[in-house]
Amino acid sequence: MLSIEIFSSFTGKYRLRRIAISHRDLFLKIKEGLIEVYTGNGKGKTTAAFGLAFRASGWGYKVYMLQFMKLGTYGENRAALKLPDNMTVKFVGMPYFIAWEEDMPVEDRKKVRNVRFCKKGVPPPEYRAKVQEEFLQMEKSIAGGQWDIVILDEINVALYYNLLSLDQVLNLLDKKPVNLEIVLTGRKMPEEIMERADLITEMKEIKHPYSKGYPARRGIDF
Repeated sequence: MLSIEIFSSFTGKYRLRRIAISHRDLFLKIKEGLIEVYTGNGKGKTTAAFGLAFRASGWGYKVYMLQFMKLGTYGENRAALKLPDNMTVKFVGMPYFIAWEEDMPVEDRKKVRNVRFCKKGVPPPEYRAKVQEEFLQMEKSIAGGQWDIVILDEINVALYYNLLSLDQVLNLLDKKPVNLEIVLTGRKMPEEIMERADLITEMKEIKHPYSKGYPARRGIDF
């Protein structure tokens, strides 16, 4: 039995509620893991993945999230310091972002901070090496049966900037253990990944405050 406190909006008080979840239930393994993709140009892909991760961790599943090209300045990274032992969030990034020279005129580049512009297809060697190392470590931990759910957040960005190859990701999906659930997030997901997915959710932007000049808000957008 688990005991949790629930706030009642009717009485305005907290009350203790016991939920019939056995110790055995908390350590069940996924029988048949699927491949999920959250894509599209709308907000909510990473948020949805975190929602799944928190739900799964509540049932005792071991969750690993690898966030590509993000630093520890996001709210989820701060929250990760307080996560339960069965949920791990790791971010792989550098103190700068990267972009292809061909994607932005020279004059516009001067207005951007913390961005290293590179020839298309040639990312900074140290950045690629770091991503490759983290990906390899993740593969080893998967092979060792360490996780029930693995989330690859913004994997498409790592692919676009040639920090990982598409073949590496496809190989990971093709040799996935039967009882492992894999979630991939990011807009413009490659078709080869979509073909392998069992579930695809597309977040579609209908209205966004950015179009009215609102900046990203701490705690809401990052």
